[in-house]
Amino acid sequence: MKFFPIVVIIPSLNPDNKLIEVVNNLFAAGFSDLLIVDDGSRQDCQKIFSELTKKSGCVVLHHEQNKGKGRALKTAFSYYLENYDPEKYYGIVTADADGQHLPKDIFRSAKALMAAKERAIVNALILGTRDFNEEQVPFKSRNGNKITTLVFQLLYGKRINDTQTGLRAISNNFLRKCLSISGERFEYEINMLILAVLQEVYIEEVIIETVYFENNRETHFRPFRDSAKIYGVMFASFIRFTCSGLVSTLVDQGLFALFQKLVFISLDSTFSIPLSTLLARICSSYLNYSLNRSLVFNAQKTHKNALTRYYLLCVLQMAVSALLVTVIHIITTWNSSLIKIIVDLILFFISYRIQKSWVFREKIK
Repeated sequence: MKFFPIVVIIPSLNPDNKLIEVVNNLFAAGFSDLLIVDDGSRQDCQKIFSELTKKSGCVVLHHEQNKGKGRALKTAFSYYLENYDPEKYYGIVTADADGQHLPKDIFRSAKALMAAKERAIVNALILGTRDFNEEQVPFKSRNGNKITTLVFQLLYGKRINDTQTGLRAISNNFLRKCLSISGERFEYEINMLILAVLQEVYIEEVIIETVYFENNRETHFRPFRDSAKIYGVMFASFIRFTCSGLVSTLVDQGLFALFQKLVFISLDSTFSIPLSTLLARICSSYLNYSLNRSLVFNAQKTHKNALTRYYLLCVLQMAVSALLVTVIHIITTWNSSLIKIIVDLILFFISYRIQKSWVFREKIK
């Protein structure tokens, strides 16, 4: 068998003979190394895994009990990094066990990863993207993916047309980062995309054929529970960002009152109000910066100029807010307080995106 520098990883739970067919087809397509993860399958499925272990180039790893797709992938990633020579292998490609990913598409994704390697791109993620507008796509899959794609783009500034694809080719360098990603089930794959976007990993989408068997009846995806986890992952940092803003606002108001009533009580209001406002804002804004850095964006090793960027953004945000409120009020004669609420809400969301992508950006090495 001719050597091929990409290892195919297939997590599997309670497979049927289709898995053996998938493996045979992958070998026939030109792959030389496969890693199969038995994620706690039933006893009657073990004969299938036993059959696979007899095949040259096929390694089967076992979980004693079901731990979820995310954990199965991390088990395989860890085994690959410990047992396969990074000088010989370019990376891995993950595929589903039910045959929904065709060998030709798995091979094309692997070749795209190899092409990235040849262009000296060490951090690469290739996504096998399905066309959800095709007639055979189940209604819940089509609309669920479109919503997830939109939400992901709004929160992270990157359009990914198939956020839940299981067909992913990953370079060795980025794969090491993937071991530390949280998530045990399907939310793990969203976390992988978030990390790739935040750390500016090279992402390429390869269009693949869309295949569903019996309206996707055999999927192990739990629509309500797993969808809730996926959306929880996507919104987690924005919710923390909102809480950080609320805490900082309360501190700002509290310090303002404290300075007014205790520190500058002897001064005329002409001086006490500006001084109280300035000192309260300095303290609350630094608190907001610290919370965002450590708890919201988890950017402990962030750029040394992050604090300067943060305050530059704050000043710009205040200036834009004042300008927009003034202009809109003049044009519409609407209530200025209402206009400010709307404008500041929009700027709050924009600030989240800018802080995530610029202020606290951490580029992967």
